[in-house]
Amino acid sequence: MKQPEPITNAMTVDVEDYFQVSAFENIIARGGWDKLPCRVEQNTDRILQLFADREISATFFMLGWVAERYPTLIQRIVEAGHELASHGFSHIRVTQQNRDDFREDVSRTRKLLEDLSGTAVRGYRAASYSIGRSNLWAHEVLAETGYLYSSSIYPIHHDLYGMPEAPRFAFYPPAAPSLLEIPVSTVELSGHKFPCGGGGYFRLFPYGLFRWAVRRVNQLDGQPCIFYFHPWEIDPEQPRQRGISMKTRVRHYLNLQHMEQRLLWLIGDFRWDRMDRVFLQQD
Repeated sequence: MKQPEPITNAMTVDVEDYFQVSAFENIIARGGWDKLPCRVEQNTDRILQLFADREISATFFMLGWVAERYPTLIQRIVEAGHELASHGFSHIRVTQQNRDDFREDVSRTRKLLEDLSGTAVRGYRAASYSIGRSNLWAHEVLAETGYLYSSSIYPIHHDLYGMPEAPRFAFYPPAAPSLLEIPVSTVELSGHKFPCGGGGYFRLFPYGLFRWAVRRVNQLDGQPCIFYFHPWEIDPEQPRQRGISMKTRVRHYLNLQHMEQRLLWLIGDFRWDRMDRVFLQQD
């Protein structure tokens, strides 16, 4: 009996530098970003080489701030066959924006990325998964400004984000039926959702546990997983920040030195492709 084809999962990279994460926004002012040593270009190039060596394509959710300063990086991403998508301009959470501010942000970033790349930008991911029950109007704005999908909801409990009552898998929001929302992956156990989509959780949990969770979603639910990480997560030599809490320190710096090896295991254990090819071509 012929075995079914393995499910293809979506590999994504949130392209932001170490000083742009939401956890540091109270100690590093946006106005001072240009004075800090940037490492995002070299780290993203390292990721591009890693993907090229293993012949996989991914979606790069790009900050407009990074794109403005490194336009040739945008070209390298697109020329390598990856999807370019929007991560907003300067990593402001949607919960800190009103409708007009958000519209200006996502429109400005989409136009910038399209002008630099010469390709259509169809996807968006909110900073820190900051679309949730209090601002679902953001889906309407994204649809109105030309986006086809969003990956901005994490259906878990978290102190900084999360909408645990949201569907685990891709859905069309009632207020924006032309926009596909693709939540970051979770595994369900005893009626509770647990994260298996990447980021700090990927560095925290043993790799074997993470691999089991992805396989469970693929095999039991019959659904692709969405995995995400950041360029700074493969950079254990990045400058360390002072004045942060122990929780923030653990979340940001834990196991950075092991991240690249874990990525290699993950890439080898599963099939991966771009968000648009995994999800939009199913319609």
